[in-house]
Amino acid sequence: MSQAISPRADAFYLVTGAGPVGWTVAERLAAEGRRVRVLTRSGSGPSHPLVERFAVDVSNPARLGELFRGARAVFHCVHGSRYTAKAWAAELPAAEQVVLAAAGDAGAVVVFPESLYSCSEPGKVMSEDSPRLAQGGKRGVRTALLAARTASATDTASVVAGDFFGPRVRFSHAGERMLRPVAAGTSVVVLGSADLPHSFTYVPDLAAAMMTAAADRQLWNRVWHAPTGPAVSQRQLVEAFAVAAGVRTPRVAAVPGWAVRTMGVFAPGMRELAETLYQFERPFVMDSHASEVALGLHPTPLNEAAAATVAWWGDQGR
Repeated sequence: MSQAISPRADAFYLVTGAGPVGWTVAERLAAEGRRVRVLTRSGSGPSHPLVERFAVDVSNPARLGELFRGARAVFHCVHGSRYTAKAWAAELPAAEQVVLAAAGDAGAVVVFPESLYSCSEPGKVMSEDSPRLAQGGKRGVRTALLAARTASATDTASVVAGDFFGPRVRFSHAGERMLRPVAAGTSVVVLGSADLPHSFTYVPDLAAAMMTAAADRQLWNRVWHAPTGPAVSQRQLVEAFAVAAGVRTPRVAAVPGWAVRTMGVFAPGMRELAETLYQFERPFVMDSHASEVALGLHPTPLNEAAAATVAWWGDQGR
């Protein structure tokens, strides 16, 4: 039997971070008539009568007690300042502990967007029950974060997604690296192989899953998978964007793994990308069916998701 939480008149929902996930969660909550408090270092976030925005560093506990008090749920959507294992290890665990403590004092559940990085058997189809014991680098950081959430006295839920795409997604394999060339009619360059199946998650589907998990106590203290459609190749995703944009599908070129690893010897940024090349050199597939049943949600069809993504990118040029 569902144990959904009934919103109190004075309750609000708190979102940390205003990247594509945090922004989308805040927008959807406000659209449903819920009060939202968004905390970012810059004070950014959606402009809406029901959204309050605060310039706060959530790794500093000084103001969190005051700001968290009365929160029904916390959506912790902060990512590292840089895409490096060093930055993640230095920043993410400490920030999560501060947020977990503040949420626990407020009696709020914390819902996290999560990745597939911790999955220790990525060569198999990754389900909710797959082992998440990967070690080393960014993968090891994600494993440690999941373990810390399990050990916390504060209620949590972690909702796993594949590579992001959708409105507001810029710095992703399926973000501006694909959308800008598609719009410009130039070649798209991808990593690894262009033709292996890979799971891509539409960010609004991730946001919907996070909100659903927050609302039902029976879904807490578990790892769920965001509703994610059938795995497609990077080439197929480019084709879907081109169809949505009404343009000819551009040429897709792939940078082989050996080239990325060679560049990584001299360029730290490429070294960080090389660490995750395993995701693009063989099939990288997640299964979300169990979560879809538990959450009562389904992935947005690819053609609809691609159309919404292309429309958002088109609006950015106006």
